[in-house]
Amino acid sequence: MVDRNLIREFSIDEQELDATFGESLKEVAPSEAEMDLVYDATSRSFNVNEIIDGHVLSINGDEVLVDIGYKSEGIVTLDEWEDDQTKPNVGDTIQVLLEEIEDDYGLILLSKRKADRVREWEEVTSKHSEGDVVTGHVVRKIKGGLLIDIGVNVFLPASQVDIRRPPDIGEYIGKDIECVILKIDDSRRNIVVSRRKLIEDQRAEMKRKLMEEIEEGQLRKGVVKNIADFGAFVDLGGIDGLLHITDMSWGRISHPTEVVKIDDEIEVMILNIDREKEKIALGLKQKFPSPWDEVETKYPIGSRIKGEVVNVMSYGAFVKLEDGIEGLVHISEMSWTKRVNHPSELVNIGDEVEVMVLGINTDKQEISLGMKQILPNPWDDVSEKYPVGSQVKGTVRNLTNYGAFIELEEGVDGLLHVSDMSWTRKIAHASEMLKKGDEIQCVVISVDEDRKRIALGLKQLDEDPWEARIPDKFQPGEIITGKVTKITNFGVFVELEDELEGLLHVSELADHKVENPEDEVSVGDEIEVKILRVDIDDRKIGLSRKLEAPVEPTESGGTSAEPREELKGGMGDTSGPLFSLGGDEEADEPSDD
Repeated sequence: MVDRNLIREFSIDEQELDATFGESLKEVAPSEAEMDLVYDATSRSFNVNEIIDGHVLSINGDEVLVDIGYKSEGIVTLDEWEDDQTKPNVGDTIQVLLEEIEDDYGLILLSKRKADRVREWEEVTSKHSEGDVVTGHVVRKIKGGLLIDIGVNVFLPASQVDIRRPPDIGEYIGKDIECVILKIDDSRRNIVVSRRKLIEDQRAEMKRKLMEEIEEGQLRKGVVKNIADFGAFVDLGGIDGLLHITDMSWGRISHPTEVVKIDDEIEVMILNIDREKEKIALGLKQKFPSPWDEVETKYPIGSRIKGEVVNVMSYGAFVKLEDGIEGLVHISEMSWTKRVNHPSELVNIGDEVEVMVLGINTDKQEISLGMKQILPNPWDDVSEKYPVGSQVKGTVRNLTNYGAFIELEEGVDGLLHVSDMSWTRKIAHASEMLKKGDEIQCVVISVDEDRKRIALGLKQLDEDPWEARIPDKFQPGEIITGKVTKITNFGVFVELEDELEGLLHVSELADHKVENPEDEVSVGDEIEVKILRVDIDDRKIGLSRKLEAPVEPTESGGTSAEPREELKGGMGDTSGPLFSLGGDEEADEPSDD
């Protein structure tokens, strides 16, 4: 049939056409009814962005010619079928989107891909609304989140992927996940979804049920979700409980990762529930009996056991007897003999040591241990080894102003007091007689095992000259020559022989009154003096330089060269007596430990 309208449109003369083709044109000419149908079909209205059925007329290269019933055809590029499993064929009916009715070239612009997207959008929005739960496939990672295919591509922001934002949201690519629709924007054809809100809603319901069912003392399974220095958070199914590091094991733990790892499924005991604050305290060690329950039976006082040093402090070392049971070896219980300044001098972490149980406090879960008790105490038989009056050899270990400490054996020291160093010499400091490291021989004067003290004497090795020869050698009234060794405000010390001095009191320096002894003599001067008095009991010798000094018997059996009322002047007052230190002072000063 020939469309008369097309003839008119292209300005063809109908009479000329009839004359040319004659009756043959009339034979193929449509009837008026047919012309009305054609007119109605070609006169329908077309709207931009409308989805229209079209017929594939031909496929030329990458172009598909489609007839939608308009006066001209449209072209759809073949790449719009790239997502389809089948390609178009001539005669197929397809749906396309009318993008533009006529462009600058008189063609209509069609799109199959956009038509597909519109149909998909309409299909999804017809089934789902905001708040619905949907399942989608994670397509790829885009800026700010993930692209999810739920029939159409929707946006899952990174902040909505999980309750705690994962380090890398890309790990979800290729997985199917459930989300809840947050917002549908029809104008932009955009949907935003959230996996986090879905999880929160699910957890809220699980939490409600859990808080209704949970009770203290119950055993519950959970998954470790997070680990901190102080413990681990365990998801019980709707709510997290805290498993504190102190409730993980009866033994010593440095960090929670020694017991649990993230995503571990563990069984825990409910220790405490704060329903108001929704806090739950969990325990792992409480599933097992406490090792302290029978500690007194397993480790009776006095028993010996081997353990491992697990910690060293300034005051002692902690020794693990078994998991959950540690005892303290105080620094004072480490050695009978060694002077321990720090436990690390004897033990280190990881050492195996043998200890003795000294005491147990079950309430405080404390055990006192001793290391030195494993070895014999050298002080137990010190009286037998060092009897009073015996001569012993030792090494000078320390020097003080009151004496010297002599090491007789490791851990056993004796004190040699300055008063027991010489019969005749006045000693102000032990260093005047001895040096550290000197090997010397002494006499045991006394032994106190309870106080762990031994008194030693050096002068006792020789005979007491005050009893053997001094009274005979230095007679009152005798004039001798001596050397000035020291000058004080009360008088002058004069050396009569090695380590023997006498006192020339200020009142005996001259016949006249002396205000300052240094006006009369100087240190180092050789002077003549008269023996006034020899006092054996007090071990003192009084001297005089006066021309006349009568001699009389002393109360102690000696004689004096002065009247009794002048004895004080001859011997010196109590502020400055002269004597060679004897045994009248006790060696009872504190040790240097």
